Amino acid sequence: MKFVIKFATSVLLVLPCALAAQSSKPLTNADVVKMVKGGLPESVVVSAIQTSPAKYDISPDALLALQKDGVTPKEMDAILAESKKAPASTESVAASDSISKGHLPHVTVAGKSNQSLALEKTQLAQTKTKPSSMKGLAGDSAVNQAMQAGIGTAAWSTATRMNSPVGGTSVMEGGSILSSMMAHRKAMMTYVWGVSSLASKNVLQTTSPTFLVDFASTMGVNPDDFEPAIVKLTPAQNSYRIVGATQGKEDAQSSNAADWEIYSSFLEDRVAVKSEKIKSGSYKVSSASPLMPGEYGVVLRPVSKSKKFSGGDVARAQGDGLMFDAVWSFQIADSAE
Repeated sequence: MKFVIKFATSVLLVLPCALAAQSSKPLTNADVVKMVKGGLPESVVVSAIQTSPAKYDISPDALLALQKDGVTPKEMDAILAESKKAPASTESVAASDSISKGHLPHVTVAGKSNQSLALEKTQLAQTKTKPSSMKGLAGDSAVNQAMQAGIGTAAWSTATRMNSPVGGTSVMEGGSILSSMMAHRKAMMTYVWGVSSLASKNVLQTTSPTFLVDFASTMGVNPDDFEPAIVKLTPAQNSYRIVGATQGKEDAQSSNAADWEIYSSFLEDRVAVKSEKIKSGSYKVSSASPLMPGEYGVVLRPVSKSKKFSGGDVARAQGDGLMFDAVWSFQIADSAE
């Protein structure tokens, strides 16, 4: 009995030391994927991330790989949070530098201070109503329900939010929000792109703003396929603004085939612009005439209206889908000159 007690005591004394030695090894992306694929609950994985030293690769490619391996948004949030606490290594600094140099598209307002605009991803909603006018869509009950249900609830790819100069841009991701309302869906649906909040926080005091748009290094995109544009946003239901709409098959956003000509008949309130191409994927753009007070957005549009998109890429905001989903909203103040 004394032997057993002595043995148990020694085990209890050694165990914390062993665990401490084991926990001193920094967790990596591969460790997290191993836990996820091993079936550990999300709460356990998050706890392990929060209580262990960190050595994560948070480059855009690595984060997208984590997403493909089934790592949840909460788990990736924890990885990013712990990476911020960890001392910056040469690799992480290099990754951060590469992100800031434009792995994702970005827009600035040209001027004395070159104000950066946060990239916002549009929310995607569905309705049976044909896209005949922006005003009509703004009053569509199905669109309103879908938009309001999604506002403030979903975040897109963790890699995208790293592009925001203010840390975490609030962005939305559409899905089959209206499944309960569409028991008798037709073959074609109207897809509506909207951006959260009734008004942009970017209030400009000039009616003739100039924007510097750069998407030259966006991953998985041919920059020559796109060009910047300015559109007028339509406020709706005191909670969001409509960017535009088009029709597509009812399962378009779940298809990975690049067969959706989104822009061939896209409805939007486009503003005439003066555009100067500095280089491939880099533009200087401004409105051709002074803008009236109201809500607007810089967007990226395909040069060819017949360009085909993968609905899955649009729903996940990746590749060409990210380009089409992105918007940089701004407001022309009533007092603007």
